[in-house]
Amino acid sequence: MNAGLNAPPARDFWKSSGFHLVSRNAQGWLEVTPDLLRAYYARPEIHPVEESCSAELSLFSRLMETPTAPVSAEDLAAIADPDTAENYRFLLGFRDHLLRAGSIEAGYTALFRPGGKAIPPVFLDQMVHLILRNILDGEADPMVLRAAEMFFRPQIVRIEAEQIMLADHEIVARQAQNGSAGGEADMDILTRESAEAYWARSDQFDTAVDFRLTQPASDALAQVMSRWITHFLGLETRIQAMGSIRDQAWSWHIGCDGAASQILNQLYHDGDLPEEDLYRLIGLYRLEFEGPAPVIETMAGKPIYLGCAMDAQGVFRFKPQNLLTNLPLRGA
Repeated sequence: MNAGLNAPPARDFWKSSGFHLVSRNAQGWLEVTPDLLRAYYARPEIHPVEESCSAELSLFSRLMETPTAPVSAEDLAAIADPDTAENYRFLLGFRDHLLRAGSIEAGYTALFRPGGKAIPPVFLDQMVHLILRNILDGEADPMVLRAAEMFFRPQIVRIEAEQIMLADHEIVARQAQNGSAGGEADMDILTRESAEAYWARSDQFDTAVDFRLTQPASDALAQVMSRWITHFLGLETRIQAMGSIRDQAWSWHIGCDGAASQILNQLYHDGDLPEEDLYRLIGLYRLEFEGPAPVIETMAGKPIYLGCAMDAQGVFRFKPQNLLTNLPLRGA
């Protein structure tokens, strides 16, 4: 019997990612399409307003007609508003970077090589959002999708009543501005039982999850990390959540964020941590390669430990590039 006949139908999610504006190349990576570039030109920082000068209106019209059209320094200098001209300069530099790379994924990885281009953080998060929408296309488990949000949306962490609750930083801040007390307490908590509701609100990013070791969100993040590595590097991994590192031969670790990198470095070198630092460590994982992998000789057959932590302000800021650039691979 064909197991695919019993699989749940694929459902759409994250329409805000722009996935409907792109197409895949033969490698399965995302091509930079005219429609995607037009969506960037339609951003509020670029889209003309009533006060826009004729040079700005002309440039916008030309780019919407031909999104890859060359733009000279003279074109930008002719824009009356210097902030708008600077916004165009940033965006066009980003556009040209993507066009040279040939795909969203190639453009993303190029950012982290020596001499890589610096781009505004919002563009980086949008790239991750779009790439994950590609990787997770057809995913039927909302918990995996909610865990993947952590890759491109910072999370507020609250540890209380033996729970580790993660909620979207931007949404919590917006609730606070609107006078809501308790932040993520006003959010629905995504559980296996309530997961169906995610589909109708996937672009709202307004559900909280319990990230304890025993809860589904922790395992779901492990799945996302594994699929992220496979998509970029073609390497199969097994990543498992764990409660602590008890390994006398501990040889390699990767912090999935800046705070975790500092904490794991200290734990590795000193073997101990102040209680306040240990408190900030919210997740530990063990990564092993499935089958042969081009690791450096000293890491052959050894596990890699991954850590997630909140910073001093209680925010978890995942850096998915660390999973690609910090693996102990030959030639990396």
